[in-house]
Amino acid sequence: MNKTRRLKDHLVHYINDNRDEFENKLLTEAVNVSGKINDILRMGNIDLLKNARTLIYFIVDGNERELIAFAQQEGVAWAEHSLTLALKLEWVQAIRRTMWQIVCDINEKKDLNIQSLDFFNLEKVLNDQIDQFLNNFFLSYSKYKDAMLLKQREMVEHLSVPIIPVSETVSVLPLIGLIDSYRVNILVEKVLNEIAATRIETLVIDLSGVAKMEMDVIDQFEKVLTGVGMMGSKAVLTGLRPDLVKEMVRAGIRFNQDAETTGTLKETLKSYLNLQE
Repeated sequence: MNKTRRLKDHLVHYINDNRDEFENKLLTEAVNVSGKINDILRMGNIDLLKNARTLIYFIVDGNERELIAFAQQEGVAWAEHSLTLALKLEWVQAIRRTMWQIVCDINEKKDLNIQSLDFFNLEKVLNDQIDQFLNNFFLSYSKYKDAMLLKQREMVEHLSVPIIPVSETVSVLPLIGLIDSYRVNILVEKVLNEIAATRIETLVIDLSGVAKMEMDVIDQFEKVLTGVGMMGSKAVLTGLRPDLVKEMVRAGIRFNQDAETTGTLKETLKSYLNLQE
């Protein structure tokens, strides 16, 4: 057995046989994390000290597949419980420093006499494993966070497309704020699904609260109106402001075939509801 292999084995034995000493060294290195160990365990059922031992075992074994899987699992857990990347980085760097303190002590006390070149190669291998863990942890953390943000945005956007029934056949869709391409896609999905589910005959779309509609979005919005017509419903546009109309004219957009345009929402509802009485 070569000296570096023996040193790795001694490292594992040390951690197993001197758990308290190892954990005390680690907590001393990670000043900001040490005071949050119990909070993190209670909040996310994440045992940092146990996970530190597991990480070193994977590093020593050099099992890249298990190391990556462990990093990905950790990334999801930290993202899911909104734990900060700064704490994780400090903790892993504390593990790195503690591991190398123990390695140096073992090399001296066990008289392994590992030469500088072998020691340099060992350092490169172990540090590369730690960096591999960190890279995959951050990728997993970011991927999970991005998915959460997208899900939250979709939820918010769906809530920002409220279709309000005012009679058995007439519903109102008041739009407020900026209408971008992402929101138009949500709009298409929500409107068409709602028409299919409730058989809306007339959908009044109120644009009086729209702050801005980008030029390419105006063209997409026209397709929304076409889709409403294809579903067998009538679209009525109300609340068109002069600046928005100018943009539409400049873009060569004409809604006459796909939708009726009226003045205010109040006047439109009064007209359509009176027709039903």
